[in-house]
Amino acid sequence: MQRAVIIGATSGIGKELARVLAKNGFAVGLTGRRGEILRKLQQELPTIAYIKQMDVSMPAEATQLLQELIAEMGGMDLIIISAGVGFANRELEWELEKQTIDVNVSGFAAMAGAAFNYFRRQGSGHLVGISSIAAIRGNRGAPAYNASKAFVSNYLEGLRVKASRLGLPITVTDIQPGYVDTPMAKGPGLFWVAPAEKAAMQIYRAIVQKRHHAYITKRWRLIAWMLKVMPGWIYNRQ
Repeated sequence: MQRAVIIGATSGIGKELARVLAKNGFAVGLTGRRGEILRKLQQELPTIAYIKQMDVSMPAEATQLLQELIAEMGGMDLIIISAGVGFANRELEWELEKQTIDVNVSGFAAMAGAAFNYFRRQGSGHLVGISSIAAIRGNRGAPAYNASKAFVSNYLEGLRVKASRLGLPITVTDIQPGYVDTPMAKGPGLFWVAPAEKAAMQIYRAIVQKRHHAYITKRWRLIAWMLKVMPGWIYNRQ
């Protein structure tokens, strides 16, 4: 039985991925800040499920808890780092920017680095990070969020290159969703909003195929292309 850890399994994409992996025979390790939701999800899943309450904004403690979870599971073959926060912050309130950086940058890097080192010692593994279409360009309404997702994508690429240079079969997958129907998707102007269940199934297929990168849902490839080629003088009008 393959063993998968999901960092950020208490809501949204992470929670739905837990259900998809469980249905497909994985033993799962679930982490998140809200212990009561973890316990409820553990009871619902049709597979072996381990839980560990953690807050990735405290990287040293979260890293220790991740190591404990892996030991309790008897190992890890796959990790999905889905924990993240985002705020509309047009006034650049530092506390909101800091929360975004603490979770999406420091927390992500701590979990990804610990997982990569585990897979390096093991000799193989699969690391998946949930980035965002927002990684492609900056945003005036949520500067830290878009910048943090760019960090996630670039960090994952760095780890992919590292695995290649080491000659190890460690797959690193960057998942870039557009709008998904989760508590983080809020505000006016949303379009092509995918149900979390559909997004999770497409992510699972990308994992099975050992893709290096996937847009979720697939139609967001068009938006990604448009964002990449759009001249600054047009983009600046947003």
